[in-house]
Amino acid sequence: MAERDLRTRIAGLHVLVVGDVMLDEYWFGEVRRISPEAPVPVVRVGRREERPGGAANVARNIVSLGARATLLSVVGADDAAARLTGVLNDAGVAHRLCVDPALSTTVKLRVVGQNQQMLRIDFEEVPAPAALVELQAEYEQALADADIVVLSDYGKGALAQVATLIAATRRLDKPVLVDPKGHDYARYAGATSITPNQAEMAEAAGPWDDPAQLDAKANAMRAELGLEALVVTMSKQGMRLYADDAVIHQPARAREVFDVSGAGDTVIAALAIMRGCGASWEEAVGFANAAGGVAVGKLGTSTVTYDEVAAFIAAGPQ
Repeated sequence: MAERDLRTRIAGLHVLVVGDVMLDEYWFGEVRRISPEAPVPVVRVGRREERPGGAANVARNIVSLGARATLLSVVGADDAAARLTGVLNDAGVAHRLCVDPALSTTVKLRVVGQNQQMLRIDFEEVPAPAALVELQAEYEQALADADIVVLSDYGKGALAQVATLIAATRRLDKPVLVDPKGHDYARYAGATSITPNQAEMAEAAGPWDDPAQLDAKANAMRAELGLEALVVTMSKQGMRLYADDAVIHQPARAREVFDVSGAGDTVIAALAIMRGCGASWEEAVGFANAAGGVAVGKLGTSTVTYDEVAAFIAAGPQ
């Protein structure tokens, strides 16, 4: 596909993203001494940043790559939700966030000293059933206008009814890509694809000793769940695609790994965009692999642009 045609298709694409959202807070500072109270470094905070995390970061990457995204999730009636809404607006992400008054919006606070993450503090709760009923109703309304769906599961409860969402999507014959969590992948049956990382794949399918064992487990899982494709992200080893009874390995493209936070969000965002534009699975995984290579060279949950990925691909292996 010609690059001009691809960019035009991306610009016209609408991706519906559903899943667990969070506010990623970063406190940056300098470390010049050890605390006299305990053997821990003292970070003198100089600046703070807030970024969308989880499914919100997937949606933000879809927008930064040039497509349109609508985000559905559940948040609390709190300051964190207001701040998350603000950063989503700044990123150009359309959103339909269901409010659970009893819920505290998930927040991940990272303390960074000398550009190294030193501490992460998580604040999280599970949404109430009533909020999930509202989410499902919003989903069914938003689905009609979507070209492709991404379900981003971080295990925080927003996708407790994921099987129902997948069934609704498939009834409309629309592709649905899942970034999975946990050990029970039966709940993702009928999805177009899933994209576990190595640890997630091992949790769901059991460990393996060599690539042949991984291939056997992945192909069995793909058949059992009725998937069109299964993509295992393997960090420094790249990505492994299982589709059409073929196994295709994409070597890692990262030139320098600075921070892997949110790289999976970037990968599934890139996959969704390429598949939504009609690319083959091999083409989509190649593009997503490069997008992930760009993402891990940045600090924290970050975005990549189409131009960055295209330049990364053009530069070739380093």
